[in-house]
Amino acid sequence: MIKKSVFKKLNFPAYVFHAVHTFVVKNKGRTFRQKVYSLLNPTPTSGELHHIIDHVIVISVLLSVVSIILETVPWIHGPFQKEFYAIELFTVAVFSVEYIGRVYSCCEEPKYQEPILGRLKYMFTIGALIDLVAVAPFFVGLIFHETFDLRFLRVFRLSRLLKLTRYTGTLNTMYKAIYRERRVLFAAAFMMVLLVILTASLGFEFEHAAQPDKFDTIPDAMYWAVITLASVGYGDLTPITPMGKAMTVVISLIGIGIFAIPAGLMASAFTDQLRIDREAFENEFRDAIAKGRLSPSDRLALEAEAERLHLSMEDVDRITDKVKSEIMSNTGALPEGIAPEIVFEKYRQQISHLKVFSLSKQSEHVELMLQESGNATELERQIWLLIKQKSN
Repeated sequence: MIKKSVFKKLNFPAYVFHAVHTFVVKNKGRTFRQKVYSLLNPTPTSGELHHIIDHVIVISVLLSVVSIILETVPWIHGPFQKEFYAIELFTVAVFSVEYIGRVYSCCEEPKYQEPILGRLKYMFTIGALIDLVAVAPFFVGLIFHETFDLRFLRVFRLSRLLKLTRYTGTLNTMYKAIYRERRVLFAAAFMMVLLVILTASLGFEFEHAAQPDKFDTIPDAMYWAVITLASVGYGDLTPITPMGKAMTVVISLIGIGIFAIPAGLMASAFTDQLRIDREAFENEFRDAIAKGRLSPSDRLALEAEAERLHLSMEDVDRITDKVKSEIMSNTGALPEGIAPEIVFEKYRQQISHLKVFSLSKQSEHVELMLQESGNATELERQIWLLIKQKSN
Protein backbone atom coordinates (compact mmCIF):
# COMPACT_ATOMS: atom_id res chain seq x y z
CA MET A 1 0.00 0.00 0.00
CA ILE A 2 2.78 2.44 0.89
CA LYS A 3 4.69 1.74 -2.34
CA LYS A 4 1.55 2.29 -4.43
CA SER A 5 0.82 5.56 -2.64
CA VAL A 6 4.38 6.80 -3.21
CA PHE A 7 4.19 5.79 -6.88
CA LYS A 8 0.95 7.75 -7.32
CA LYS A 9 2.50 10.87 -5.79
CA LEU A 10 5.52 10.57 -8.07
CA ASN A 11 3.13 10.58 -11.03
CA PHE A 12 2.00 14.04 -9.97
CA PRO A 13 -0.45 14.96 -12.81
CA ALA A 14 -2.33 11.68 -12.42
CA TYR A 15 -2.26 12.08 -8.63
CA VAL A 16 -3.74 15.59 -8.82
CA PHE A 17 -6.37 14.51 -11.36
CA HIS A 18 -7.41 11.62 -9.12
CA ALA A 19 -7.56 13.94 -6.08
CA VAL A 20 -9.71 16.48 -7.95
CA HIS A 21 -12.02 13.77 -9.28
CA THR A 22 -12.42 12.23 -5.82
CA PHE A 23 -13.14 15.65 -4.31
CA VAL A 24 -15.81 16.40 -6.94
CA VAL A 25 -17.51 13.04 -6.35
CA LYS A 26 -17.46 13.35 -2.55
CA ASN A 27 -18.80 16.93 -2.61
CA LYS A 28 -21.51 16.42 -5.20
CA GLY A 29 -24.64 18.31 -4.16
CA ARG A 30 -22.89 20.45 -1.54
CA THR A 31 -22.80 24.26 -1.61
CA PHE A 32 -19.84 26.24 -2.93
CA ARG A 33 -19.05 27.49 0.57
CA GLN A 34 -18.99 23.94 1.93
CA LYS A 35 -16.62 22.92 -0.85
CA VAL A 36 -14.28 25.84 -0.09
CA TYR A 37 -14.32 24.91 3.58
CA SER A 38 -13.48 21.28 2.74
CA LEU A 39 -10.57 22.42 0.58
CA LEU A 40 -9.01 24.51 3.35
CA ASN A 41 -9.90 22.39 6.39
CA PRO A 42 -9.78 18.64 7.14
CA THR A 43 -13.28 17.20 6.78
CA PRO A 44 -14.65 13.75 5.82
CA THR A 45 -15.11 15.05 2.23
CA SER A 46 -11.72 16.81 1.89
CA GLY A 47 -9.77 13.91 0.43
CA GLU A 48 -6.24 14.21 -0.93
CA LEU A 49 -6.96 17.56 -2.60
CA HIS A 50 -6.94 19.24 0.81
CA HIS A 51 -3.43 17.86 1.48
CA ILE A 52 -2.24 19.09 -1.92
CA ILE A 53 -3.46 22.61 -1.14
CA ASP A 54 -1.77 22.46 2.27
CA HIS A 55 1.49 21.48 0.57
CA VAL A 56 1.15 24.35 -1.91
CA ILE A 57 0.67 26.83 0.94
CA VAL A 58 3.62 25.44 2.94
CA ILE A 59 5.89 25.53 -0.12
CA SER A 60 4.74 29.09 -0.86
CA VAL A 61 5.61 30.17 2.68
CA LEU A 62 9.09 28.64 2.50
CA LEU A 63 9.69 30.05 -0.99
CA SER A 64 8.59 33.50 0.13
CA VAL A 65 10.77 33.51 3.24
CA VAL A 66 13.86 32.32 1.34
CA SER A 67 13.20 34.99 -1.29
CA ILE A 68 12.90 37.73 1.37
CA ILE A 69 16.19 36.64 2.94
CA LEU A 70 18.08 36.47 -0.36
CA GLU A 71 16.75 39.88 -1.41
CA THR A 72 19.00 41.43 1.23
CA VAL A 73 22.12 40.11 -0.55
CA PRO A 74 23.05 42.81 -3.12
CA TRP A 75 24.91 40.55 -5.58
CA ILE A 76 21.91 38.16 -5.67
CA HIS A 77 19.13 40.74 -5.67
CA GLY A 78 20.56 42.75 -8.59
CA PRO A 79 20.50 40.09 -11.34
CA PHE A 80 17.33 38.39 -10.10
CA GLN A 81 15.19 41.40 -9.17
CA LYS A 82 12.40 40.48 -11.60
CA GLU A 83 12.38 36.87 -10.40
CA PHE A 84 12.08 37.97 -6.77
CA TYR A 85 9.15 40.24 -7.67
CA ALA A 86 7.47 37.37 -9.57
CA ILE A 87 7.84 35.11 -6.53
CA GLU A 88 6.34 37.85 -4.35
CA LEU A 89 3.36 38.22 -6.68
CA PHE A 90 2.77 34.47 -6.79
CA THR A 91 3.00 33.93 -3.02
CA VAL A 92 0.85 36.97 -2.23
CA ALA A 93 -1.78 35.70 -4.68
CA VAL A 94 -1.78 32.29 -2.96
CA PHE A 95 -1.99 33.79 0.54
CA SER A 96 -4.70 36.29 -0.50
CA VAL A 97 -6.90 33.60 -2.04
CA GLU A 98 -6.40 31.45 1.06
CA TYR A 99 -7.33 34.32 3.40
CA ILE A 100 -10.45 35.23 1.42
CA GLY A 101 -11.45 31.56 1.23
CA ARG A 102 -11.05 31.05 4.97
CA VAL A 103 -13.02 34.20 5.85
CA TYR A 104 -15.74 33.26 3.34
CA SER A 105 -16.12 29.64 4.48
CA CYS A 106 -15.62 30.08 8.23
CA CYS A 107 -19.43 30.18 8.68
CA GLU A 108 -19.41 26.39 8.25
CA GLU A 109 -18.09 26.19 11.82
CA PRO A 110 -20.84 26.46 14.46
CA LYS A 111 -19.09 29.21 16.42
CA TYR A 112 -18.83 31.41 13.31
CA GLN A 113 -22.18 30.55 11.71
CA GLU A 114 -23.49 34.14 11.73
CA PRO A 115 -22.81 35.56 8.21
CA ILE A 116 -21.47 38.94 9.39
CA LEU A 117 -20.70 38.70 13.10
CA GLY A 118 -19.26 35.21 12.65
CA ARG A 119 -16.85 36.36 9.96
CA LEU A 120 -15.84 39.42 12.01
CA LYS A 121 -15.23 37.15 14.99
CA TYR A 122 -13.09 34.84 12.87
CA MET A 123 -11.10 37.74 11.40
CA PHE A 124 -9.87 38.62 14.90
CA THR A 125 -8.62 35.13 15.71
CA ILE A 126 -4.86 34.57 15.89
CA GLY A 127 -4.76 32.44 12.75
CA ALA A 128 -6.73 34.95 10.67
CA LEU A 129 -4.62 37.89 11.89
CA ILE A 130 -1.45 36.01 10.90
CA ASP A 131 -2.92 35.38 7.44
CA LEU A 132 -3.78 39.09 7.12
CA VAL A 133 -0.34 40.29 8.23
CA ALA A 134 1.21 37.93 5.67
CA VAL A 135 -0.34 39.87 2.76
CA ALA A 136 -0.93 43.36 4.22
CA PRO A 137 2.67 44.68 3.70
CA PHE A 138 2.46 44.02 -0.05
CA PHE A 139 -0.82 45.89 -0.55
CA VAL A 140 0.14 48.74 1.79
CA GLY A 141 3.41 49.17 -0.07
CA LEU A 142 1.57 49.02 -3.41
CA ILE A 143 -0.78 51.83 -2.41
CA PHE A 144 1.51 54.17 -0.44
CA HIS A 145 4.95 53.49 -1.95
CA GLU A 146 5.08 56.96 -3.53
CA THR A 147 4.03 58.74 -0.34
CA PHE A 148 6.00 57.03 2.43
CA ASP A 149 9.24 55.11 2.82
CA LEU A 150 7.84 51.67 3.55
CA ARG A 151 11.01 49.60 3.39
CA PHE A 152 10.55 48.67 7.05
CA LEU A 153 7.48 46.64 6.01
CA ARG A 154 9.81 43.99 4.59
CA VAL A 155 10.38 42.78 8.13
CA PHE A 156 6.65 42.03 8.53
CA ARG A 157 6.72 39.79 5.47
CA LEU A 158 8.79 37.36 7.53
CA SER A 159 5.70 36.88 9.70
CA ARG A 160 4.57 34.49 6.96
CA LEU A 161 6.60 31.86 8.79
CA LEU A 162 3.91 31.98 11.48
CA LYS A 163 1.46 30.55 8.96
CA LEU A 164 3.24 27.23 9.38
CA THR A 165 1.96 27.02 12.97
CA ARG A 166 -1.39 25.98 11.49
CA TYR A 167 0.20 22.76 10.26
CA THR A 168 1.94 21.74 13.46
CA GLY A 169 0.79 21.31 17.05
CA THR A 170 4.18 22.06 18.56
CA LEU A 171 3.30 25.61 19.63
CA ASN A 172 -0.03 24.44 21.03
CA THR A 173 1.77 21.80 23.09
CA MET A 174 4.31 24.38 24.25
CA TYR A 175 1.52 26.79 25.26
CA LYS A 176 -0.25 24.10 27.30
CA ALA A 177 3.05 23.16 28.95
CA ILE A 178 3.77 26.79 29.87
CA TYR A 179 0.23 27.32 31.16
CA ARG A 180 0.39 24.16 33.27
CA GLU A 181 3.71 25.19 34.85
CA ARG A 182 2.96 28.92 34.95
CA ARG A 183 3.25 29.26 38.74
CA VAL A 184 6.64 27.56 38.89
CA LEU A 185 7.88 29.54 35.88
CA PHE A 186 6.65 32.76 37.46
CA ALA A 187 8.58 31.93 40.65
CA ALA A 188 11.73 31.24 38.59
CA ALA A 189 11.25 34.49 36.63
CA PHE A 190 10.84 36.42 39.88
CA MET A 191 14.11 34.97 41.18
CA MET A 192 15.90 35.94 37.96
CA VAL A 193 14.57 39.52 38.02
CA LEU A 194 15.56 39.84 41.67
CA LEU A 195 19.06 38.55 40.92
CA VAL A 196 19.45 40.91 37.93
CA ILE A 197 18.48 43.94 40.01
CA LEU A 198 20.80 42.92 42.85
CA THR A 199 23.70 42.26 40.47
CA ALA A 200 23.18 45.55 38.61
CA SER A 201 23.04 47.49 41.89
CA LEU A 202 26.27 45.93 43.18
CA GLY A 203 27.96 46.44 39.82
CA PHE A 204 26.98 50.11 39.88
CA GLU A 205 28.30 50.57 43.42
CA PHE A 206 31.65 48.88 42.72
CA GLU A 207 32.33 50.19 39.20
CA HIS A 208 30.69 53.61 38.96
CA ALA A 209 33.70 55.50 40.29
CA ALA A 210 36.18 53.58 38.10
CA GLN A 211 34.04 53.50 34.91
CA PRO A 212 31.47 56.31 35.05
CA ASP A 213 30.93 56.15 31.27
CA LYS A 214 29.97 52.44 31.32
CA PHE A 215 28.34 52.04 34.75
CA ASP A 216 26.63 55.42 34.70
CA THR A 217 23.33 54.29 36.24
CA ILE A 218 21.77 51.11 37.59
CA PRO A 219 19.63 50.67 34.42
CA ASP A 220 22.88 50.88 32.39
CA ALA A 221 24.40 48.22 34.63
CA MET A 222 21.41 45.92 34.06
CA TYR A 223 22.66 45.15 30.55
CA TRP A 224 25.93 43.88 32.01
CA ALA A 225 24.05 41.98 34.74
CA VAL A 226 21.82 40.13 32.27
CA ILE A 227 24.60 39.04 29.89
CA THR A 228 26.81 38.04 32.83
CA LEU A 229 24.10 35.94 34.49
CA ALA A 230 22.75 34.41 31.29
CA SER A 231 26.13 33.73 29.65
CA VAL A 232 29.83 34.50 30.09
CA GLY A 233 29.39 38.08 28.87
CA TYR A 234 30.26 39.73 25.57
CA GLY A 235 33.43 41.45 26.76
CA ASP A 236 32.23 44.95 25.83
CA LEU A 237 31.40 45.77 29.46
CA THR A 238 33.56 44.26 32.21
CA PRO A 239 34.45 45.21 35.82
CA ILE A 240 37.98 46.42 36.45
CA THR A 241 37.98 46.87 40.24
CA PRO A 242 38.98 43.94 42.52
CA MET A 243 35.58 43.88 44.22
CA GLY A 244 33.80 44.06 40.89
CA LYS A 245 35.82 41.15 39.47
CA ALA A 246 35.25 39.02 42.59
CA MET A 247 31.52 39.74 42.50
CA THR A 248 31.39 38.84 38.79
CA VAL A 249 32.89 35.41 39.47
CA VAL A 250 30.38 34.68 42.23
CA ILE A 251 27.41 36.03 40.27
CA SER A 252 28.36 34.09 37.13
CA LEU A 253 28.41 30.81 39.08
CA ILE A 254 25.06 31.61 40.69
CA GLY A 255 23.59 32.61 37.33
CA ILE A 256 24.48 29.23 35.80
CA GLY A 257 22.14 27.56 38.29
CA ILE A 258 19.37 30.17 38.50
CA PHE A 259 19.05 30.89 34.77
CA ALA A 260 19.09 27.16 33.95
CA ILE A 261 15.96 26.53 36.04
CA PRO A 262 13.42 27.76 33.43
CA ALA A 263 15.10 25.73 30.67
CA GLY A 264 14.93 22.57 32.78
CA LEU A 265 11.32 23.30 33.76
CA MET A 266 10.30 23.88 30.15
CA ALA A 267 12.00 20.71 28.92
CA SER A 268 10.33 18.64 31.63
CA ALA A 269 6.93 20.32 31.15
CA PHE A 270 7.08 19.86 27.37
CA THR A 271 7.89 16.15 27.73
CA ASP A 272 5.10 15.68 30.28
CA GLN A 273 2.63 17.51 28.06
CA LEU A 274 3.50 15.29 25.11
CA ARG A 275 2.92 12.26 27.31
CA ILE A 276 -0.42 13.66 28.51
CA ASP A 277 -1.51 14.47 24.95
CA ARG A 278 -0.57 10.99 23.74
CA GLU A 279 -2.46 9.39 26.62
CA ALA A 280 -5.44 11.59 25.71
CA PHE A 281 -5.13 10.41 22.10
CA GLU A 282 -5.11 6.82 23.32
CA ASN A 283 -8.25 7.45 25.39
CA GLU A 284 -9.97 9.10 22.43
CA PHE A 285 -9.16 6.10 20.29
CA ARG A 286 -10.41 3.78 23.03
CA ASP A 287 -13.72 5.67 23.24
CA ALA A 288 -14.11 5.59 19.45
CA ILE A 289 -13.42 1.84 19.32
CA ALA A 290 -15.82 1.22 22.21
CA LYS A 291 -18.66 2.56 20.06
CA GLY A 292 -18.26 -0.52 17.89
CA ARG A 293 -17.28 1.21 14.67
CA LEU A 294 -15.18 4.24 13.76
CA SER A 295 -17.12 6.86 11.79
CA PRO A 296 -15.35 8.86 9.03
CA SER A 297 -15.35 11.95 11.27
CA ASP A 298 -13.81 9.92 14.14
CA ARG A 299 -11.07 8.62 11.84
CA LEU A 300 -10.38 12.12 10.54
CA ALA A 301 -10.18 13.60 14.03
CA LEU A 302 -7.83 10.83 15.21
CA GLU A 303 -5.59 11.21 12.15
CA ALA A 304 -5.39 14.98 12.70
CA GLU A 305 -4.58 14.49 16.39
CA ALA A 306 -1.90 11.91 15.58
CA GLU A 307 -0.32 14.31 13.09
CA ARG A 308 -0.42 17.13 15.64
CA LEU A 309 1.35 14.95 18.19
CA HIS A 310 3.97 13.93 15.59
CA LEU A 311 3.10 10.27 15.99
CA SER A 312 4.57 7.97 13.38
CA MET A 313 2.51 5.23 11.74
CA GLU A 314 4.37 2.71 13.91
CA ASP A 315 3.27 4.60 17.05
CA VAL A 316 -0.34 4.74 15.84
CA ASP A 317 -0.34 1.02 15.00
CA ARG A 318 1.15 0.21 18.40
CA ILE A 319 -1.48 2.27 20.23
CA THR A 320 -4.22 0.74 18.06
CA ASP A 321 -3.18 -2.83 18.87
CA LYS A 322 -2.79 -2.00 22.54
CA VAL A 323 -6.26 -0.47 22.81
CA LYS A 324 -7.93 -3.28 20.86
CA SER A 325 -6.18 -5.89 22.99
CA GLU A 326 -7.31 -4.13 26.19
CA ILE A 327 -10.91 -3.93 24.98
CA MET A 328 -10.91 -7.60 24.03
CA SER A 329 -9.44 -8.58 27.41
CA ASN A 330 -11.93 -6.49 29.38
CA THR A 331 -15.10 -7.10 27.37
CA GLY A 332 -14.40 -10.22 25.33
CA ALA A 333 -15.54 -8.36 22.21
CA LEU A 334 -13.53 -8.36 18.99
CA PRO A 335 -13.00 -4.76 17.82
CA GLU A 336 -13.10 -3.98 14.11
CA GLY A 337 -9.84 -4.53 12.27
CA ILE A 338 -8.04 -6.43 15.04
CA ALA A 339 -4.96 -8.35 13.88
CA PRO A 340 -5.35 -12.16 13.53
CA GLU A 341 -2.19 -12.64 15.61
CA ILE A 342 -3.81 -10.90 18.59
CA VAL A 343 -6.97 -13.01 18.24
CA PHE A 344 -4.89 -16.19 18.10
CA GLU A 345 -2.88 -15.18 21.16
CA LYS A 346 -6.07 -14.37 23.05
CA TYR A 347 -7.48 -17.79 22.07
CA ARG A 348 -4.38 -19.56 23.42
CA GLN A 349 -4.64 -17.60 26.67
CA GLN A 350 -8.25 -18.67 27.15
CA ILE A 351 -7.35 -22.33 26.50
CA SER A 352 -4.52 -22.08 29.04
CA HIS A 353 -6.93 -20.68 31.64
CA LEU A 354 -9.33 -23.58 31.05
CA LYS A 355 -6.49 -26.10 31.49
CA VAL A 356 -5.57 -24.49 34.81
CA PHE A 357 -9.21 -24.66 35.96
CA SER A 358 -9.48 -28.33 34.98
CA LEU A 359 -6.44 -29.21 37.11
CA SER A 360 -7.46 -27.17 40.14
CA LYS A 361 -9.16 -28.50 43.29
CA GLN A 362 -12.39 -26.79 42.31
CA SER A 363 -12.63 -28.67 38.98
CA GLU A 364 -15.19 -31.15 40.42
CA HIS A 365 -17.42 -28.29 41.60
CA VAL A 366 -17.12 -26.66 38.20
CA GLU A 367 -18.10 -29.94 36.53
CA LEU A 368 -21.16 -30.34 38.79
CA MET A 369 -22.25 -26.81 37.99
CA LEU A 370 -21.84 -27.49 34.26
CA GLN A 371 -24.04 -30.59 34.50
CA GLU A 372 -26.93 -28.65 36.00
CA SER A 373 -29.42 -27.60 33.37
CA GLY A 374 -29.47 -23.91 32.62
CA ASN A 375 -25.91 -23.23 33.79
CA ALA A 376 -24.17 -24.00 30.50
CA THR A 377 -24.79 -25.05 26.94
CA GLU A 378 -24.06 -28.49 25.55
CA LEU A 379 -21.11 -27.09 23.59
CA GLU A 380 -19.59 -25.61 26.76
CA ARG A 381 -19.93 -28.97 28.53
CA GLN A 382 -18.23 -30.81 25.66
CA ILE A 383 -15.34 -28.31 25.58
CA TRP A 384 -14.84 -28.74 29.33
CA LEU A 385 -14.81 -32.51 29.13
CA LEU A 386 -12.42 -32.49 26.18
CA ILE A 387 -9.97 -30.16 27.91
CA LYS A 388 -10.16 -32.17 31.12
CA GLN A 389 -9.44 -35.41 29.25
CA LYS A 390 -6.45 -33.89 27.45
CA SER A 391 -5.11 -32.37 30.68
CA ASN A 392 -5.28 -35.70 32.52
